[in-house]
Amino acid sequence: MRALSALALLASFGLAACDQPPPPPEPIRPVRVATVTPQAFEGRSTYTGEVRARYETNVAFRIGGKIVARYVEIGSEVKKGTLLARLDPEDTRLAIENARAQVNAAQADHNQAQIDLARYRKLYETKVISQAEIDRRGTVADSAAARLESARSQLRVTQNQMAYTELNADADGVITSIAVEAGQVVSAGQTVLRLARPEEKEVVFNVAENRLDELRGASAIRISLWAQPDQTYAGVVREIAPGADPVTRTYAVKVSVQNAPAAMRLGMTASVAILRRGDEGMVALPLSALYQEKDKPAVWVFDPASETVALRPVQVSSYVERYVLIKDGLKRGEKVVTAGVHKLIPNQKVRLLPEAGQESKS
Repeated sequence: MRALSALALLASFGLAACDQPPPPPEPIRPVRVATVTPQAFEGRSTYTGEVRARYETNVAFRIGGKIVARYVEIGSEVKKGTLLARLDPEDTRLAIENARAQVNAAQADHNQAQIDLARYRKLYETKVISQAEIDRRGTVADSAAARLESARSQLRVTQNQMAYTELNADADGVITSIAVEAGQVVSAGQTVLRLARPEEKEVVFNVAENRLDELRGASAIRISLWAQPDQTYAGVVREIAPGADPVTRTYAVKVSVQNAPAAMRLGMTASVAILRRGDEGMVALPLSALYQEKDKPAVWVFDPASETVALRPVQVSSYVERYVLIKDGLKRGEKVVTAGVHKLIPNQKVRLLPEAGQESKS
């Protein structure tokens, strides 16, 4: 009885299975494609840098002394001749007084020597003294004249030093750093502050050693500010550091900004795009189109006759930002799947979605 019941149960299951409808056909997968269009692809590499002045000067006093006043702060915009700082002038004033006294003494000696020379010349005319005495008195007068000129020169030097107690800007610019404060004693030539001349601006950034050839072969350089991303300016490579930074192992690059606007202020963050012309016949595809087959690159190519896709190996030239450059394996006009490539299988039937730029036209 139990055996008969089991056979009856199996029979009922078999009849139920025969009554189930066949599974529905697999839905046609929609895919997004891009049409192969070989062209000379313009590569682009972007770097982040800082806007700086091409000319920055370390400003210092030409004499030593104690700073009694400083008239500018970091960020101050100054004009040529603006007073920046002042030294205590007391020692210089005393030096000028001493130099003037030396001039007066030398002038007195010179006057006396001239009077003596004139007197001895009259005595010589009356044959009272010899020619040797006249020559000696002439030498004394010449020495007195030389000492007078030396004293006058020393007076001019000390007067110049009085002018050097005031530190003035030698050009229009912006104060970017200050190294001293009032009350500090400085030596001649010691940096007091740094003056940047903003009439010529440049962007400074660092580049890895394997990207230097991109700079040398750039077809154009475009600069934009993070504060004004819609505005771009042309740039020219002015300097590439001859040696790498010992810590970062990168090279400092300075790019001059052509026709820099006044709104481009020092210290702003800028993006530098290095543009270069690629080889003819390159095919630029999104990185999402690339598929890996046995550690070799490949793409899914759409067959319009069968409306299926097939995997095709390709030869990659390089990777540029969000794109991969294909130099062999594709023909003009073919359509390559650009999204969902890891969900496809060979000979799978697909439905094409509108390509980018066609959706708005439909």
